Amino acid sequence: MWQNRNVWIILCGELIAGLGLWMGIIGNLEFMQEKVPSDLMKSVILAIGLLAGIIVGPIAGRITDQKKKKTVMLYAGLGRMASVLFMFIALYTGSVFWLIAFGISIQIAASFYFPALQAAIPLIVGGSELLRMNGAHMNVATIARIIGTSLAGILLVMMSLFMLYLSSFIAYFLLFLFTLFLKIDEPDKKETKGSSKSKGGFKEVLPVIKGLPVVFMTLVLTLVPLLFLGGFNLMVIKISEIHDDQLIKGIIYSAEGIAFMIGAMAVKKMSERWSPYSIMFFFSLIVGFAQMSLFFVDSKILVVAAFAVVGFSVGCFFPTAATIFQTRMPKDFHGRFFSFRSMLERVMFQVVLLSTGFFLDLVGIQIMVVIFGVISIGLTAYFYLQFKRRVGHEDQKKAASL
Repeated sequence: MWQNRNVWIILCGELIAGLGLWMGIIGNLEFMQEKVPSDLMKSVILAIGLLAGIIVGPIAGRITDQKKKKTVMLYAGLGRMASVLFMFIALYTGSVFWLIAFGISIQIAASFYFPALQAAIPLIVGGSELLRMNGAHMNVATIARIIGTSLAGILLVMMSLFMLYLSSFIAYFLLFLFTLFLKIDEPDKKETKGSSKSKGGFKEVLPVIKGLPVVFMTLVLTLVPLLFLGGFNLMVIKISEIHDDQLIKGIIYSAEGIAFMIGAMAVKKMSERWSPYSIMFFFSLIVGFAQMSLFFVDSKILVVAAFAVVGFSVGCFFPTAATIFQTRMPKDFHGRFFSFRSMLERVMFQVVLLSTGFFLDLVGIQIMVVIFGVISIGLTAYFYLQFKRRVGHEDQKKAASL
């Protein structure tokens, strides 16, 4: 795998783009802290961008299946660069409206880029290397998050928000250049453009998902960690306000990110002993308990430890889920499936994001994390029982046929 030039291009491009992404996110949080006092309004602003990504999801999935993955990624890269221009206007005018325009445009670009990337990875590496590649890709993204958030904090002290977003723009430009050098072996899309397999939308994907219980169960189970991740940034802001410490933001991001990388590396060994579902059920349960432990938010040590535990758990969870999707879902439906998955996650993010802002204003972070933790544990237990019932039913059918 490591001798494949496409692997290095994707990983290096992800590192550079991730730096730009997280510098932009920290810049957005800083801008909102100055302009938007309400936690609920912060969540509404973030949710508007997610809504835009949801709306274009079906179109993005269909286009990803019809066009070459590299072409879709290139145009999405141009969209990312164009979106940063809105933030330059926002900084000049001081208007939250242009921040919203930035959020909408960057999410639309992401709606095209990430399904195309996920569909391209199985075309670049073999099935036996997919779990390792997914883990490596997520690790690089996490390294970019750690460096990006730390670098953004330093740059905010040394220079203006304008320079921070300029750095983000340069990173997206470099990603575009890296994508140009990709060489993906894809069939000629002109020959398959009119085929029924790539012409339809989500209506054709849903029966396929329903007919693959492994894919369906994994898709539903991935929603559980999102109950924590959806309100991640708002919780970090609130924790920094509780402790009156801006430095703790970087500490939390770093602790969670480092733990994520360790988990993504360890999951390969775990997969040799545990089934993919054992890994996902176990770590989604751990996420729920870690979320509830944030009730003790007054302790910096416990807060950092809770985010580290979540990071490790998610680092084991998501590479496993991604590998199942890439191997079990037919390649003809990859673009629309990953777009559908992205849309589903964006809906969940939006619900959690708005709920987080609402609960932070209404009951505070301590009660909120207990509520979300109970929901996470309850959902995991429910889906585990459903899974065991399905397995038991299939065993009974096999025994009856003998």
